[in-house]
Amino acid sequence: MAHLRIGSRGSQLALWQANHIAALLQRQGHTISIEVIKTTGDKITDVALAKVGTKGMFTKEIEEALSERRVDLAVHSLKDLPTELSPGFVLAAIPEREDARDAFLSIHYSQIDKLPKDARVGTSSLRRQAQLHSLRADLEIIPLRGNVDTRVRKLHTGEFDAIILAAAGVTRLGLTEAVRHYFEPRQMCPAAGQGALAIETRANDTATIEAARFLDHPPTRAAVACERAVLNQLGGGCQVPIGAYAEQTRGVLLLRAVVASPDGSSIIREKKDGSDPEKLGVEVGQALLSRGAGRILDAVYGKEASVPQQP
Repeated sequence: MAHLRIGSRGSQLALWQANHIAALLQRQGHTISIEVIKTTGDKITDVALAKVGTKGMFTKEIEEALSERRVDLAVHSLKDLPTELSPGFVLAAIPEREDARDAFLSIHYSQIDKLPKDARVGTSSLRRQAQLHSLRADLEIIPLRGNVDTRVRKLHTGEFDAIILAAAGVTRLGLTEAVRHYFEPRQMCPAAGQGALAIETRANDTATIEAARFLDHPPTRAAVACERAVLNQLGGGCQVPIGAYAEQTRGVLLLRAVVASPDGSSIIREKKDGSDPEKLGVEVGQALLSRGAGRILDAVYGKEASVPQQP
């Protein structure tokens, strides 16, 4: 069996993910080493993600390590990957997805409608901000950067009345103590690919592709391909107010998608089912555009929309 070198970001969650994949590969007889790679997104910690706007901000340096053959495969949070991979790379495997929902964490309040007026809610995501404002226009949304454990610690020190995090990350790190509620996708649509991992390799590295093949989960791959097709149709990345979530039941995909203005004043939702992931994603993306999603996104891309100020 081969010795495989995994490239990963250095956050606690990223390393959990890399070690999880490493353990699965080791059970197949491979020896594994992990190389920590600092990405652009890791270096810029004092600016709201929506203001950075760098394509591949959490993946570029890791792909460079792949290209230079310093690592053999990369373990990413799938939602961080641009919808179109750089030339020369492939997604060798997409493992079975963890919970895709967003989690509501709070010390004193059980769910969003129990928060007091003008409560302080932490999130770094325009997608979450937009949908939170559509549910509660009075909330004060404060940018919240940092690793998952850092964000949870800020909640415990009283900086926020509540914070919103991806359920998958909270679960993987065993930090569910402060979770009070999970938003169903019809209430707060997740980011495309949320909760899923991506195993990226060089396209011509047939040995590593074959070694990773057992990790692939076809229903998850189909669902996230559908979600990413919506995102691609809308021209969006991971830091825009677009949600997309697909579930597969008996070979049929049900796709929900949303585009919302950051202040929550305009929100467009679509829901459709189908059997072809890419086609379904494109159709839902086109439907959103036909209903005015382009105007909302143009305002965001043109920096005309309000972005939360740093605390």
